[in-house]
Amino acid sequence: MTREEPRAYSRRLFLQQGVTLASIASTVPWFIQRSASGIMHPLDSAVSSLAGVPEERILVVVQLGGGNDGLNTVVPYFSDSYRLARPGIAIGAPGAPNGGAGEAIQLDENAGLGLHPQLGGLKELHDQGLLSVIQGAGYPNPNRSHFTSMDIWHTARRDAKGNGWIGRYFDNTCNGTPTPEGAISIGRKAPLAMIGDVQKPVSFESEDLFRWLGQDLHDSMKDPYDKINRMGMPGDVEPDTQASFLMRTALDAQLSSDRIRTAVGRRPLVEYPNNNPLAAQLRMVGAMIRDEMRTRVYYVTLGGFDTHASQLNSHGNKMRQFGQAMNIFQQDLKAQGNDSRVLTMVFSEFGRRVAQNASGGTDHGTAAPMFLVGPMVRPGVLGQHPSLDNLDSGDLVHTVDFRSVYASVLDDWMKSSSVDVLGEPFQKARIFNPESLK
Repeated sequence: MTREEPRAYSRRLFLQQGVTLASIASTVPWFIQRSASGIMHPLDSAVSSLAGVPEERILVVVQLGGGNDGLNTVVPYFSDSYRLARPGIAIGAPGAPNGGAGEAIQLDENAGLGLHPQLGGLKELHDQGLLSVIQGAGYPNPNRSHFTSMDIWHTARRDAKGNGWIGRYFDNTCNGTPTPEGAISIGRKAPLAMIGDVQKPVSFESEDLFRWLGQDLHDSMKDPYDKINRMGMPGDVEPDTQASFLMRTALDAQLSSDRIRTAVGRRPLVEYPNNNPLAAQLRMVGAMIRDEMRTRVYYVTLGGFDTHASQLNSHGNKMRQFGQAMNIFQQDLKAQGNDSRVLTMVFSEFGRRVAQNASGGTDHGTAAPMFLVGPMVRPGVLGQHPSLDNLDSGDLVHTVDFRSVYASVLDDWMKSSSVDVLGEPFQKARIFNPESLK
């Protein structure tokens, strides 16, 4: 990476990006010119770090943590094997409820598939032509460990080693210079998927906590922090030293904090449901998209899918939260006029075993459905449902390699070389409406 010399820029142009400078000196330090040079473009500009990268397009990744039961999410009510393997938790066919499990919402009559009874929100998206259901997503020689399988999905590597696939995407498109606020994750810890050599994600659990908290602990910590942010004029500190790095990092964090908290503090255009953690995260994402931040990838997580016991109630509650949140988020994007810019992709690290266990739950399995949402996707049920009779030691055999979905997202939506990011070629899944990509 070559060092750039400080250069003049327009303060008005900088302020157009919504960055709050009230907390720093009126004369901006030299190192912010280097830190912020990646966002010195007008709001209506689509200038990219590399030619051909469409920065107006956004990817939102939704992780269902714990291993979502795909068979009770997209219900194969056509199958006698499904009902026999799950006498207590199998969801009934539409019009034929199975006791407390209820009846599936009709999804694809010809294929004999339905949605979980609590996924009415997803059914609305399906009926609007905004939902793709990718059946049987997984990978060869599946691993049933939460941590290892999640790392495989995050790195897109069977050995689960290295940086995350989204981090590598940024490393391949940012031309050696990180994009300020280019990647944002909601949560206590940034996911491995977002970690690259150059690009590091902004990560926070809530906008209230995304600020300097030292002064809350003791007043004596305020002045040193302010001093760091007000230093750095040429001659004050040597460039490319630990001191300059510390100041640059502190100021970048403060600028991001001010921008994000201002965006998220605005009232959304739609009413998000209460007591829904996924909806709360997507409300923040929707607010940042509405604020025209230059973020290309957002990452949110809904946990609690490790349903080893008493699955019906717990999984039903998660399905309700999931369906509600996805539906209202899409309504928000449409109200903003941003729905055509945003692709939402949903995955879980694995599905559950076909047969229920003795505790009325399901244990770690393999393949499960992925979901894509947006007006750019091919709507409906895509791919072949895994066989419920030809099992691998009691588990489903995947019919779609999840990396083929990543490859299509990278090549067709993000306009980045999937081979460079994934490290090897994968046949792209046909998940997009070609007309929407023009």
